Amino acid sequence: MSASQPQRFGDLAPSEWPGQRLGLPESGPRSVARIGRRVLAIMIDWGLAALPAFLLIGGPYATWWNWAFFAAMQMVFIPTIGGSLGHRILGLRVVPIAGGWVGPWRPIVRTALICLVIPVLVWDSDQRGFHDKIAGTVLIRNP
Repeated sequence: MSASQPQRFGDLAPSEWPGQRLGLPESGPRSVARIGRRVLAIMIDWGLAALPAFLLIGGPYATWWNWAFFAAMQMVFIPTIGGSLGHRILGLRVVPIAGGWVGPWRPIVRTALICLVIPVLVWDSDQRGFHDKIAGTVLIRNP
């Protein structure tokens, strides 16, 4: 392909490992978080959000409150401690692709898409969910 032609989507070579195209290592610190830790982290976060929703509020709206507490935890902890409580317990961190601080808007966008569930199930070859692609973030193993 010549330099003057635009690159088409199908022209990208597949990655040899998740995160290769992002300049991340294959394994170890700063490598892309794998599915097992991701699932366990979201289960921890959902469980922690369920505690106040069901124990303090309860009733027919507890499920909605569980969702609200989950979203609030994501939006508060990602910009302040670098990830949700589940992420941090499992040694993971949410970082922006461009580097620097994740800021306040990325966690809001990322959380809104996580709450829709479907974007979380759509992945690329770097094992980034659609929610991370839109927010410009990647979930990595903590250095």
